Amino acid sequence: MQGLLLAGRYRLADSIGSGGMGRVWRAHDELLHRAVAIKELTAALYVAEADRAILLARTRAEARAAARINHSAVVTVHDVLEHDGRPWIVMELVEGRSLADAVKEDGRVEPTEAARIGMWVLRALRAAHSAGVLHRDVKPGNVLLSHDGRVLLTDFGIAQIEGDTTITRTGEVVGSVDYLAPERVRGHDPGPSSDLWALGATLYTAVEGRSPFRRTSPLTTLQAVVEEEAADPQYAGPLGPVITALLRKDPATRPDTAETAQLLAEAVEGRRPHAAQAFVPTQYGGPGGQRERGTGSSDTGNSGTTGTPYASEAPTPAPGPLATGPTMLGPTPPPEPPRRRRLRTLALVVVVAALVGGGTAVGLQKWDQGRSGNDGVTTSGSPSPTPSSSGTSPVGQGADPASWEPIDDPLGFGLSLPKGWTRSVYQDAGDLKQIDYSPDNGEHFVRIALDKSSDYADPYLHQVDLEKQLQRLVDYDRVTLERNLYRDRDGSEWEYTWTALGKDTEFPGPRRAIEETYFAHDGTEYAIYMSSPAADWKTTAKQFKSVLQSWREPSDS
Repeated sequence: MQGLLLAGRYRLADSIGSGGMGRVWRAHDELLHRAVAIKELTAALYVAEADRAILLARTRAEARAAARINHSAVVTVHDVLEHDGRPWIVMELVEGRSLADAVKEDGRVEPTEAARIGMWVLRALRAAHSAGVLHRDVKPGNVLLSHDGRVLLTDFGIAQIEGDTTITRTGEVVGSVDYLAPERVRGHDPGPSSDLWALGATLYTAVEGRSPFRRTSPLTTLQAVVEEEAADPQYAGPLGPVITALLRKDPATRPDTAETAQLLAEAVEGRRPHAAQAFVPTQYGGPGGQRERGTGSSDTGNSGTTGTPYASEAPTPAPGPLATGPTMLGPTPPPEPPRRRRLRTLALVVVVAALVGGGTAVGLQKWDQGRSGNDGVTTSGSPSPTPSSSGTSPVGQGADPASWEPIDDPLGFGLSLPKGWTRSVYQDAGDLKQIDYSPDNGEHFVRIALDKSSDYADPYLHQVDLEKQLQRLVDYDRVTLERNLYRDRDGSEWEYTWTALGKDTEFPGPRRAIEETYFAHDGTEYAIYMSSPAADWKTTAKQFKSVLQSWREPSDS
């Protein structure tokens, strides 16, 4: 194949790299008289016809993804051409070696140099995420180190472009198993935070000379990613706490891209980033032995929007500093165990599984009646008024609030709703309880959340935190998010729109939601939430106002 002329323009010279999907050639562009790299999809030669179509789609997606990103740290795609029934990608030629080769040849990379490399990879990821592209396969082999000192990210072969339907088969896991974030292994779609996890694993490999989770087989490696913590890095120096922060299992407790950039900038200068401690779990002793105390930011970037539910309670710090020595009265007693966070899940789109987030966290979950979830909650229906037989739509039934009926919920609160709205328990996690009312199994619904021990004291800041986790929803757009007064209490109203995908819900298409959050006099946080298809919003918005007007707190609040 050496010497082959492609598209009457690109002459293949020698092979400079290969992997499971293809081979990369050094080539000469005889039109522009410059050296280029060309990626050949060799895997398409050896698979069934049905699988070949998937591989071809991935290659085209790689070219589209890379072409959307304009950054000096991303390998530029010049052209895509067809030859021998396969697409070939013409790219910028980077003279140098991969980070994987550097680790293999040199054993390890010095921490400050690894931090510099990480800074450039992060810049590439930030540019990609801003363009709506997730890389999904960040690893040492895809980080190129040029002879002139540049660092470039390459191989967007399994990238995901926001808004595109997936080209992978159901249940298929793509990417190098050593560098898959735990939420991806659990079946959730990736988010920006998943790429940051992979960056953390890549930096670990760079400074330690070995992958943090590689075991004897792909299966045991995946198990380690989900269930085991990486061994403390021994050669990471100031980069150590940054790596540990990026490798947190819960995406809600990892730093976001801006925070990661600051941490890496300090590590590049040889300083141990003080702010990294906010994301690093500490240990304390007690009667039960070692326990983890976790802190962290509220950014998820994402964690995905489909898959199966997973346990995501994130530990929060116990108040006050850790006592480390004896006192005048004897040994210091062990600190109180940290309070466990509970998920406050917003049914933003009626999907199965969830984007798990920070603060009290957010999950996008499917209306799933009769299922017992991880917290033992069943969503079996509770007695409610019999649905109307008038034949009008659920939205039309609620057009006149005068015809609504008052409801006294078993949890003590009250509100008025159109006839025929059915009650179900969405979540019961101790002090946090959520109740849904819907006329049509979740296409239109009201959700009431009561949290007697919220992780927040400010409803506005809570909603700001939750919004960070929803940025990757397709077409997410804030309508309003502002402080207000509700029942003479400080509150916050948040309204937004997005597009629900057919792969996620029985009700795809443009949707809209609104939520009022406030704290009652007894400190209980209440969130009153309503969502419907965007086409019905004129009626739904009026209904929401009527719900707020009819809302009654439990008598003991």
